Amino acid sequence: MSAASKSRPRTKPPEERREELMNAAQRLFLKHGAEPTTIEQITTGAAVAKGTFYLYFSSKEDVLAALRGRFAQELLARIKTEVEQNREDDWKGKLASWTEAGVAGYLDSIQLHDILFYGAPRPPARKGLVKNDIIDHLAGMLRAGDAAGAWSVDDPQFTAVFLFNGLHSAVDHAQANEKRVNRGRMAQRLQQLCLRAVGLPRE
Repeated sequence: MSAASKSRPRTKPPEERREELMNAAQRLFLKHGAEPTTIEQITTGAAVAKGTFYLYFSSKEDVLAALRGRFAQELLARIKTEVEQNREDDWKGKLASWTEAGVAGYLDSIQLHDILFYGAPRPPARKGLVKNDIIDHLAGMLRAGDAAGAWSVDDPQFTAVFLFNGLHSAVDHAQANEKRVNRGRMAQRLQQLCLRAVGLPRE
């Protein structure tokens, strides 16, 4: 056996193996739906033994929960990247970027979103729908903007819940009722509503 072979790890790191199982599940959910997909199909797709699945997840519902968490984190990362493109004191710009990135993020991954949150055998609990990192990030931005005197928000957390769920519902409504969603127009309308929610005049 060569030195290179001896130094090569025989097993993958746990986090990498877990990610591969999640990726395989996501591909299958997008192709077949969450409910018809079996654990055996997931392990076959990840090229691991069926028993390996249970080292990382207790059930298919556990995988769905992990994928929901990853979906939220990826959307949050996208939003943060866009928000951080603005000057430190450009609070209107930050709020506009939050809105635009949120709209684009949902529309770019609407199929996966609907499978994870609506098409699962057991839909997520209500707590998971109203309490998440994206809402907390927005609440922090609203709180910081209020402290900087950029706007006036009595209850940043409540306002963040309202704005997040309003954006989410607006995207859902447009996706269901419009042949082709005009992203720019939707983002602009939502930006105006966000400005009014924090006490700023419409532009």
